[in-house]
Amino acid sequence: MSDDRGPSGPGGPGGPGGSAERSRVQWRAWGPEAFTEARERDAPLLCFLTATWCGPCRRMRVETFGEPRVAANVNDGFVPVAVDVDRHPRVRERYNVGGFPSTTFLTPDGRLLTGVTYLGPDGMRQVLERVRDRWRESGAEAGSVPRELAGDPTPAGEVTERIEAHLAGQLDSKFDPEFAGWGSDAKFPLPRTVEFALKREREQAVRTLDAIERNLHDERGGFYRFAGNRNWTDPHCEKLLADNAALLRAFANGYLYTGEDRYRETAAATVEFLTDALWNGAAFGGSQVDDGGAGESDGGNESGAGESGSSGDDAVGSPRRDLTAYADANGAAADALLTYAGYTDDAAARDYARRALEHLRRDMLDDGAVVHYRDGDERGERGLLTDQAGVASGFVRAAQVLGDGWAADDRGGTNDVADYRETARAVADYAIETLHDGGSFRDGPADGPGLLDRPLRPIDGNVELSAALLDLAALTGEDRYRDVARETVGSFAGAWDRFGVQVAGYGAVAARLCRPALVIDVDRAGSDLHRAALRVADHEKVVRPGVADDGVAVVAVGDRSREVTTPQELMEAVSAITTPE
Repeated sequence: MSDDRGPSGPGGPGGPGGSAERSRVQWRAWGPEAFTEARERDAPLLCFLTATWCGPCRRMRVETFGEPRVAANVNDGFVPVAVDVDRHPRVRERYNVGGFPSTTFLTPDGRLLTGVTYLGPDGMRQVLERVRDRWRESGAEAGSVPRELAGDPTPAGEVTERIEAHLAGQLDSKFDPEFAGWGSDAKFPLPRTVEFALKREREQAVRTLDAIERNLHDERGGFYRFAGNRNWTDPHCEKLLADNAALLRAFANGYLYTGEDRYRETAAATVEFLTDALWNGAAFGGSQVDDGGAGESDGGNESGAGESGSSGDDAVGSPRRDLTAYADANGAAADALLTYAGYTDDAAARDYARRALEHLRRDMLDDGAVVHYRDGDERGERGLLTDQAGVASGFVRAAQVLGDGWAADDRGGTNDVADYRETARAVADYAIETLHDGGSFRDGPADGPGLLDRPLRPIDGNVELSAALLDLAALTGEDRYRDVARETVGSFAGAWDRFGVQVAGYGAVAARLCRPALVIDVDRAGSDLHRAALRVADHEKVVRPGVADDGVAVVAVGDRSREVTTPQELMEAVSAITTPE
């Protein structure tokens, strides 16, 4: 398979000349060079935001941009840039105009002229003509900065129980009583909303898990990304690592709260999918899509190869995979695998999580700064919020489930690893030092081409890192992590009444800030007391192995605590100490 994603590919400026060159778009890579060229040519940029797992993206690349007249118009009047949104998450968040593919037209300083999603050749020719006319009339003055980048932050406020109450109320008002899930249009699985509901509206949560399993779980393995209709029909065939990791954790927590084997079995099947289909030998690849394989391919790989390359098969019906290991999704996968292993003692889930974390620590971490991906000599951006949050979450979970000293495998022996907690601390400290200002976390360094130098403060990334900081505060006993989490959650709290079920995770973190954490100290990782502590039916508890004396566990909530010596006593102590006086 050829790679036409950048300047050196067959369709780039270095490609063949003559009429063949004009029959396809001469894509540039995202970077300062493209913006410099746009300034020198006094031409707008055409940015095509695409993904290896996106079928409409490939069709548009072949059918629309492969049409000779469209390609000639693009090459003559624009600086065309192809952007893999998995490799460039900050570009995705700034320039996505409602889904993928997104074609956005930018001024040479990165401001937005206009944008469209999927278009065929005729529609694209009309848009190209309109943009060229607008450019001739107004030039760069026609560009604008998206509202979320215009320097008008969400108002701050006090973190109170009303945030949790509001989002719990949203569960009721948005729940679909006929088909389950939340909303009345396309159905997304919303795994963090499911977890929020497991503690507050359990019937809604389990009905939604059942609907997800029936409609989005592929019998060949893995979950599809979403369903196009309210009744969960028309599932879209993409299977992303990030989505499958989040759903693995949600189904594991469904098993934790209900004890229903069907949730454990679905989680186990998801573990098998991750380790069979997405493992690249060192970590987990980004995606698989079962859409007919090469039969729908444009002959090019928009993302390039990962550690083991992107793979395809010429047989119609074979899945295509992008085996690039992205740091954020691998951190989330380790978190999910270890969550499941903590409830089931699954050795394979534990081992693959450990190996993925070791890859992150060895090849993608530098003094707390996480690299988004590595592909040979190519390195992704460094120190992005999505990566710092995902990796911190993975190592925080490892500190609770693996500790330091769990047997490396079922053959026995010790696991000679560095301290997971200290790695999580380094990742969190780097994020706090470099990304936290104005009360919340930016999505990355304040530099880069286009509008990357303008701060974007995504609530999802802020929530995920805040949750990891709360765990880290309990693991280390350092209140500064809880203080940063409180300030971060508070920076969005002035708009608490505008939040919907899609950000229910915000309510979960706010709730944790309003009450003391359940912390269970146990003797050592892998002991009976440790296993019992991990199985306590509260997925937000914090377990600290290696802290208590041998044969002892201490259950604490705030200033209330009990010392126990058996798993049964531990469960009884949790029930007693978490019951309001």
